[in-house]
Amino acid sequence: MKKIVILLIAAVLFVIPNHIFADMAEGDMIVTLGENLTEEQKTKLLEEMEAPSDVQIVTVSNQEEHQYLGNYIAKSLIGTKAISSSAITIAPSGSGVTVKTKNISWVTDEMYINALITAGVKDANIYITAPFSVSGTAALTGIIKAYEISADKTIPEDVKQAANQEMVETAKLGDSIGKENAAALIAKIKEEIAKNKPKNDEELRNIIEQAAKELNVTLTEDQIKSLIDLFNKLKDLDIDWNQVGDQLNKAKDKISKFLQSEEGQGFLEKLKQFFISLIDAIKAIFS
Repeated sequence: MKKIVILLIAAVLFVIPNHIFADMAEGDMIVTLGENLTEEQKTKLLEEMEAPSDVQIVTVSNQEEHQYLGNYIAKSLIGTKAISSSAITIAPSGSGVTVKTKNISWVTDEMYINALITAGVKDANIYITAPFSVSGTAALTGIIKAYEISADKTIPEDVKQAANQEMVETAKLGDSIGKENAAALIAKIKEEIAKNKPKNDEELRNIIEQAAKELNVTLTEDQIKSLIDLFNKLKDLDIDWNQVGDQLNKAKDKISKFLQSEEGQGFLEKLKQFFISLIDAIKAIFS
């Protein structure tokens, strides 16, 4: 399914004037729908999103997908139909970005959060879905555009392109080192850049290699060079790195709060019991 329809990565350009959404407030929702969905699929997705009957809808075309993905993924992988969709709900100020997905097989929630933070998205709860399993890469630009409309804020085109590239590069890296490792590595590198912007390739390489070492991840030389190219592009753009660092910290805080919650503690207890059982089994072998 990874090669089916890399959907939606282009969303909505010049479809609806921004001023229509300028008054959106906390709790308000905006939805992006792929234009090649059937009417039945649209209805089911809107029900799944729990979208109000008067929700603002932005339609995303396959042409827009190619506009934003074409430089990073083969056209044959982008496909000819726009399917995947998203709901963006305005969150309380200072709450950060959350992402939940359904039927997304390649891109993780953390990858979306990383790329959205790079684009300048903040204080939004995002739900990404499709009527069947898709890679999920294509949802990014739709979300960015919908956020742009809802927040009445223009995000520079080169920043949108960079966020799309980051998403694709992270997903590709995840095929080699694991999805969780790839997302964590990108976040770690961005944190370090936010603290101390590198002045040259050598300093950037040091940040990448140190982050990989701390996460116990082994990178090839080609992977290191690809990351240097990516972050050279990012660091030269008009990106608010202080905001990036702040949003990353909020994302980490949410993970910490989960681990401290009753649900999180239950997860940790199960994990603990698993390792106890594993150790007991090993002891039994050698007893």
